[in-house]
Amino acid sequence: MFANFDINFMLFGVMPYVALTVFLLGSIARYERDPFTWKSSSSQLLRRKHLIWGSILFHVGIITLFFGHLIGLFTPVWVLDMLAIPYGLKQWMAVLIGGPAGVAALIGSTMLLHRRLTDPRIRVTSTHADIAIAGLIWLQLAIGLLTMTQTLQHMDGSEMVRFMMWSQSVVTWNINAWVTVVDVHWLYKLHIFLGLVITMLFPFTRLVHIWSGFAAPFRYLLTRSGFQIVRSRRSRPLEERRRAFDKRQGHSAPETPAE
Repeated sequence: MFANFDINFMLFGVMPYVALTVFLLGSIARYERDPFTWKSSSSQLLRRKHLIWGSILFHVGIITLFFGHLIGLFTPVWVLDMLAIPYGLKQWMAVLIGGPAGVAALIGSTMLLHRRLTDPRIRVTSTHADIAIAGLIWLQLAIGLLTMTQTLQHMDGSEMVRFMMWSQSVVTWNINAWVTVVDVHWLYKLHIFLGLVITMLFPFTRLVHIWSGFAAPFRYLLTRSGFQIVRSRRSRPLEERRRAFDKRQGHSAPETPAE
């Protein structure tokens, strides 16, 4: 019954669609059911000093990696051919940009994970999901940097083109997409597998706040035009300022009832 079963088909042919389905439906369900949990649950107020550098390094690195993967994997190969961009040049760009970004993200992730595990105030407010997803991201970054050892052996861009063909075949519903990565190095396979696992966990962890980062500009530009959020630096209480204003205007407003 299982004589012709291939684990590669399940991991790289079926799992991508499972991950994308859970990612989309899980995000929608969480927003509809628990909209007030749609946040990053930042611990900045508890301990800011040890957060700032780790957060900057991690976010700058991970955002660079995200858009680098997005553009690198989903740019059609024919576009490179049309623009006469050598595959080797694109591979070098990926190494020279992705390498430093990966190191920065890994250092930042290490600092944030260490802070979350060793600071008593942060540890007590962290859930198991917080620690698990932080650990998985750290592992994914480390494995991503390890794949550089294999990438440097294929600087002609041949391996990069294979991953481009796989990712683009997945989104175009090509059932044989998995065949293109069946014999790549196991580090690449593990990197893809962990990426799909993180994608499936996305709606159920603090990562869901990333949606807000993409949606916020459209929300305020398209659905809340005319609104501006302002944080006042005034030190006098609002009630005291209201009374002073009424006095200048020559009339008094009713007292605000005490709660």
